[in-house]
This record gives sequence, C-alpha cells and structure tokens, in this order.
Amino acid sequence: MDQGPPAERTARQGAPTTEREPDPTRWYSGPGRRLASAATHVGHRVGAQPALAIVLLVGVIIAFTAAFLVARVYDAVTEDDGIASLDVPFLQGAMRLRRPWLDDVSAGVAYLFGPVGMPCMAVAAILLLALTRRSWTPVILIAGAGVGSLLMTIAGKDIIGRHRPPLTDAVPPFEYSPSFPSGHSLNATVIAGVVGYLLWLHRRALLARVACVVVPVVIAVVVGLTRVLLGAHWFTDVVAAWLLGAAWLAVVITAHRLYLTARERGAPEQPPQSRGPSSRHGAHAA
Repeated sequence: MDQGPPAERTARQGAPTTEREPDPTRWYSGPGRRLASAATHVGHRVGAQPALAIVLLVGVIIAFTAAFLVARVYDAVTEDDGIASLDVPFLQGAMRLRRPWLDDVSAGVAYLFGPVGMPCMAVAAILLLALTRRSWTPVILIAGAGVGSLLMTIAGKDIIGRHRPPLTDAVPPFEYSPSFPSGHSLNATVIAGVVGYLLWLHRRALLARVACVVVPVVIAVVVGLTRVLLGAHWFTDVVAAWLLGAAWLAVVITAHRLYLTARERGAPEQPPQSRGPSSRHGAHAA
C-alpha cells in the first residue's frame, strides 16, 4: 500500500520544508473542500479504493458524454468551414516540412504511441508503479484513464465520421478509420499525463517535479504534430484530442486526490464489511 499522505511522510522523515513532496490532499477552494468531504463520506462507507473506482466510473460516463457533446458542437461549427478552415493551411505547411528522416521519425512516434505501442507502455507503467509502491492505485488510475480515453475516441469517431486528409497528401502506411479526434494524440495526452502525475507525487526536487510536467506535455505535442506531418489527421482533430485528453486527465487526477484525502481522513482502503466476518469470527473464537 502507499505509505500515507506525502506531507505526513515528509514530516516524519524530517525533510526540509523546501524539499517536501507535493500534498494533493490540500484543497484551497470551497467546491474542492465540499467535494473532498463528500468523497470522504463515501470512502468511510465503501472503502477508499472502491470510492476511487466509483468516481472513475462516473468520470468515464461524463467523459463519454463530453466527447459526444464536443463532437456535436464541432460538427455544427465546421459545417460552414469554421475552424476547419485552419486544416488545409496546416496540412500544406506540414507537407513542405517533410524530409525522409523526419517522416521516419514521425512514423516511429506513431507506432510507439499507437494501438500496439501505447497499451504495452501503459501495462509496463502499471506493473512498475504497482510493484514498486505495492499498491493497486496505479492499476486503477492508469487503466481507468486508458478506458476513458478509448471511449472518448470511439465516441468522437463514430459520431462525426470525419474523413482523413486525402491519401495523396499522406505518408504511408495509410489509415482508414474516421479522423476525429486523433486517437494517438488523445491517448498520449492521457496516459503520459497520468504517469507523469503519479511520478510527480513522490518527487521532492523542483527540477524533478518540473520534468514530470514538461515531459508529458512534450510527448502530447510531438505525437499530435507528427500526426499532422504524416497527413494522418487534420490539425483540428489533434487540437480536439488535446482538449478532450486534458479534460479527462483533470478528472482522473481529481479522483485520485479525493481518494488520498478520504484515506487521510480515516477511510479504510477496502469496504469495512469485508473485514467484518473475520473480526466477528475472531471475537467468537476468543
């Protein structure tokens, strides 16, 4: 299990104030404090980890609905060549930047953060964080984040059904699924972001914390821009993926902060009743 809230661990270890680990259990706004109180109440009833799973499940439903609404708004806006008027100039500019070596690098990025590479990296991150921290929390967070990201991608593609740029303007291997939103960009934003957040939680040095934020941002930007460079997506597909991914990542991080807060305030990890039978049996035996 995780070894208690970061601020408490640092205080016990006597670390200098400037070197403390981040404390995600501190809520500065009124709505945040009320949300934390509600999560604590649920955590005391069903356990902190089940409460986390419940919040993530609700978040997945919200994310799917948000993707549906964003897709509808996007469809309405672009009917008259609104924001989509950016797409052709961006694609033409990307085509002028193409070089054999840059195309190869972009294709490598697409494979690494694609349907094969991204799940492999996500599983590797889950195993590494879960084993080193001896906690199921990274499993729940990364898996939940990935499921939500996938559902948002499916919702957007099925609702809009937007065509990708012409194959004559793309770099092989070609892709034929709907274009909106960019699944590569959305998944990279979410998975890199949640892994960066989990690493950030246990970093004390300022440089390490900055790296945990900057590296996921760079990954999301590089993945998105290479999708345009390859002609696999329109620029607005990528922008929409970044926005949806950032919104879903915020939900996942908030859910984890609520879990940590509930646990700090005395909520058990697992449902209280799961420990009841053994406790009662022990009492009778005694």
